[in-house]
Parts: sequence; structure tokens; C-alpha cells
Amino acid sequence: MDSSFQRQRSAAALLLLGSLLLAGCGTQAPSSAPTTAAPPAAASPAPSSSQPPTKTPASTKSTTAAAGRRAIVPSPVRPAPAPVSVAVPSIGVQSPLVKLQLRANGSLEVPPDGPGAPAGWYSGSPSPGETGPAVLLGHVNATDGGPGVFANLRALKTGAEIRVQRADKSATVFTVARTTAYSKNDFPTFEVYGNTKGPELRLITCDGYDPATGLFNDNYVVYAKLKSAG
Repeated sequence: MDSSFQRQRSAAALLLLGSLLLAGCGTQAPSSAPTTAAPPAAASPAPSSSQPPTKTPASTKSTTAAAGRRAIVPSPVRPAPAPVSVAVPSIGVQSPLVKLQLRANGSLEVPPDGPGAPAGWYSGSPSPGETGPAVLLGHVNATDGGPGVFANLRALKTGAEIRVQRADKSATVFTVARTTAYSKNDFPTFEVYGNTKGPELRLITCDGYDPATGLFNDNYVVYAKLKSAG
């Protein structure tokens, strides 16, 4: 797939997403999913006007026409393999990934929130290793009050490795570039989900617990860049 077209597709999906919706502690997602137009087919060249056209033998006309048709048919685009698990050795995270989509009402599905619940990949974002920011979500706590899969994101240091296994058994390794907490009332959509020059990863969970309300007022975001893929 052409990388510039892929970046446009990824950005469209993520910017329409807006802010994340994490059960009990998230912000609201948009009301519609993105669509992408297919690239136009190439036009056939016109004959030169400086000389008369050369006659083509009847026996080769059908072959030439068929070859011309084949030349302008775009190659099929193979979807990137979906991520199936994530590991963050420095904070003890090892989790399968569930696939998250937009619900009929436009809100984003969230991972399960019980004890031992896995993290999830928002399938409207790129697969890890594709150009653009792949988005992984996980809860900071569980329904029984214990820790969620992303409870220790705040302990991640710059340079720490994040490994994502994909369905075709390939793996991508990212390194943490920075981490930031954002108020849900001032979530920087473009900064988190906007175009990137290369493959990147976002790990997102809740943050800023308020004991007076029992709610989380912030989102915690880990920004990571691709180190290797294979």
C-alpha cells in the first residue's frame, strides 16, 4: 500500500475517533466511522498526433487490449495482520489483545473490566507496525478493586520496550518515547491520534483518581516509536 495513502487512512480513522471511552472513566467517541475512497485508476495514453497510428494485426488486438486492462487494475491490498498480544517486560505486562470497534451508537467498545481482563486494540487504528499511531487500551483497575492490566503504566521509563505479537506470528518492538497525563476535559486529540511519519504506538488508560467521586479525571498516554519489526 502507498505509504502516504495509508497515513491519510490512519489519520482519518483516528481523528474521527476523538477521545477514548473507557468504561466508567473515559471520554466520548464520535458518532460515525470513517470511510476511505479508493485511488483512481490510471488513464490510458493517447496516440501521438505527429504521425498516423500504426495498424495492429487483428490477431493481436485482443491480447493488447487485455494487457492494457491488466495494466490499470490496481493490485489487491492485503490487510495488515492484526495484533494478538502485548508484552511490557519492565512492568510485568503480558496480555492477549481483544479487538475493539465502534458500537452502533458511535461509542468505542472497551476491554472487559473483570479481574485478569486483557487489553484491547482499537481496530480503526493501524495495526502495530503500520504507519500511524496504533492504539491499545487497558483498564487501570478491575471491578474487584484490584489492579487492571495497565495499572503500572506510570512506572514506564523512556526507552522501555513494548512488544506486540501479530496474527501472522510476526512481532513489532516499540520503545517508549514519552508519557503524559491529560485531563479528560482537555484531551489533545490531534497530538494523540494525528498523522505520524512512521509506525508508532499509544498505550492508554485512566488516571487521576478522585476518592471524593470514585471517578478518574484523567487519561494516561504512553507514546512509543517502532524499534524493529519482523
